[in-house]
Amino acid sequence: MKLISINAGKKQTLVNKGRTEITGIYKNPLAGAVQITKLGIAEDFIGSPKHHGGPDQALYVYGEADYQWWEKEIGTKLGPGMFGENLTISELACGGFNIGDYLYIGNVTLQVTAPRIPCGTFASKMEDPQWVKKFSAAERPGFYVRVLQEGELSASEEVRVEKYTGATLSLVQVYRDHYDKEGRNEAVLRRHIDSPLSIRMREKYEHELEALLH
Repeated sequence: MKLISINAGKKQTLVNKGRTEITGIYKNPLAGAVQITKLGIAEDFIGSPKHHGGPDQALYVYGEADYQWWEKEIGTKLGPGMFGENLTISELACGGFNIGDYLYIGNVTLQVTAPRIPCGTFASKMEDPQWVKKFSAAERPGFYVRVLQEGELSASEEVRVEKYTGATLSLVQVYRDHYDKEGRNEAVLRRHIDSPLSIRMREKYEHELEALLH
C-alpha cells in the first residue's frame, strides 16, 4: 500500500437542512512534506470539535479499494479527499482492520481508534439526503487514528500495517454495534471498553455500562 494523498480543509460554510454550518469537510491534497502531530494536520480546520478532531481522532483515513467500490455503486469518479479524509491510501479496504491496528508511514506511526459515523454535514456535501443511510449500509466507513509517533509525511510513501495483538474487535463490528442499541448488553459494552477505542466512543460506552449496572 502507498499513501496517495494528504488532505486538509479550510474553513468554509455549508447549508445543512436549511441551516448554515461552518465546516472543514471540503478537503484538498497538500503539496510536499506535511507535518503530522498528535492533533493531526495544523492546516486542517475542524468545524465541530465536539465530534471531530482531538488526539484519538487526529486523522481520518480512507482507502482506494473502498473508493473504487463507491465509484461503481454511484457511477461517479471520486478523487482524494472527497469523503473528507486526511489520508487516502492505495489498496486499503477498511473491512480488514481491527481497533488498535497500526499503520507505519515513513517515520509516522498511527493506530486505528474508531469508524467514521456519517452525519448530515456529510450528506449535504454529497448532495444526497439519503447519503447517511447509504453510507451506513455499505459498512465501508474508513477509520480515525491516533498519532503514536509524530513526523513528516509525503504522498507516495509506503504504508505498512501491523495487527494489534491485545483485546480488540473489528472496525466493522464497532460500526454495527453503534447502530444496534438494543444489542449493546454488558458483554458487548465491555468488549468495546477493553479495546483501544477512541475516547469519545469509550466514554459513551462507559456511561452506558454504568447505567446498565445500576
